[in-house]
Amino acid sequence: RWQKIFMIPLWSKMAVFWNKMFLTIIVLLIILFLDAVREVRKYSSVHVNEKAANVNSSAFDHIQMKLFRSQRNLYLSGFSLFLWLVLRRTITLLTQLAKEMTSHAALETQVNDATEAAKKYMAENERLQETLSRKGSGKKKESTEATQEKLKEEVEHLKEELQKTS
Repeated sequence: RWQKIFMIPLWSKMAVFWNKMFLTIIVLLIILFLDAVREVRKYSSVHVNEKAANVNSSAFDHIQMKLFRSQRNLYLSGFSLFLWLVLRRTITLLTQLAKEMTSHAALETQVNDATEAAKKYMAENERLQETLSRKGSGKKKESTEATQEKLKEEVEHLKEELQKTS
């Protein structure tokens, strides 16, 4: 299913700008995270100073409210940054998996074709060897019979020469 999704033409057009868009969003999230860290530090230090000075309760509540908002922004930007990186990694892995599945399917068909061709060639090789062995055994019988006849003729010829010389 992912392979079909990643093969959509819109996705391939978007992939060209994907890295730029990803880096832009990462930079934006980092800036928001650093700003939230700065705000938390700012209102945390003010909180200690104001508490020591015993300022009226509405000012103290206002500082607590700003501290809460800055902490909330810190958590939101931190988790957003983390989840954006996780999302990027997941998409990268899914893309690689889809490509590997495609190449795996292609290699599997190649292996099956090669196996079928090898079986066909092995069967043909066995048939050729059988026909050669049949012809070879027939020729061997003929050749052994021919050599035996030649040897018999030679033995007879040598016997005749021996009789002549004796």
